[in-house]
Amino acid sequence: MGYGELRVPTAIAVTGADLALPPLDQRTLPAVVLDDLDRQPLDESLTRFQSLIDQHGHVIVAYSAAAPPGVEQRLFTVRSLLESDRIALFRPDLPPLGLAVLTRQLRQLASCDLGPGVLASAGRLLTHYLHAGALLGSVARLDRVPVDLKAHAKSWVPGSQFGVVAHPQPQLVKIMPGATLAGPEFATSMLMARGQLQSDWVSATLAKSWQVQGLRETPLPAESAEWWGTGKLIEFCTFLSDLSVLYQLVTSVRQNSCHWCGIDLIGDRCVFCSATAPVPPTAQHQLPAG
Repeated sequence: MGYGELRVPTAIAVTGADLALPPLDQRTLPAVVLDDLDRQPLDESLTRFQSLIDQHGHVIVAYSAAAPPGVEQRLFTVRSLLESDRIALFRPDLPPLGLAVLTRQLRQLASCDLGPGVLASAGRLLTHYLHAGALLGSVARLDRVPVDLKAHAKSWVPGSQFGVVAHPQPQLVKIMPGATLAGPEFATSMLMARGQLQSDWVSATLAKSWQVQGLRETPLPAESAEWWGTGKLIEFCTFLSDLSVLYQLVTSVRQNSCHWCGIDLIGDRCVFCSATAPVPPTAQHQLPAG
């Protein structure tokens, strides 16, 4: 099966321009940037979303857990007021750079012959193939990854640095000779973003030990310092960059139809109407006669 182009691709939206990474190929669709959602008039937000629905049919909005609370509140308000099951709100458990990488993968896939429900569901699937982390100058305020008290105490030592993986499995090591982090067991590319930390450990040591096939840099997302608890960091994320591989991963998963809104999807929860698959009936135990 090929991955032919859809006539009207689903819109992939992000809540900040720094989450809209440059395209990897000519097929990668541009992201819709929804800036200042928490500061613009509600009528303006409603008009923008209605226009996107009219133009694209469906909209997938990806946003970070570190986004201002007003952003999420505005997104839920708009979806509620429009009474629309054509808006999917997606907040994966990823640091901001990982979110930006995942969103770009969805923009790659949006050019293919995937329905909006399958495309939106693909976001949850593809998170399993990302390794997202950071090199930190301190873990004193890191609360999104489990950190023991010993690591907190070491973080106050001047010059200490820590390698952290937040996804798929939490890891934390103090940077010293021989320090390693478990990485992907398949070929990946790496994207890194430098904050207020000077080090070549990610590019020279980690990328080499993970055997990444390509390393690029991008500006640090604005929400990264909030997510990691410090601006002294270098964020990184490994990912699958080949569209054909992404497409094969998504289409190899069995598709279902949502029993509520009827849209095709993968997994057991519809990302548009939020309905979950009905529980299969269990065999009824017969009471003994008596």
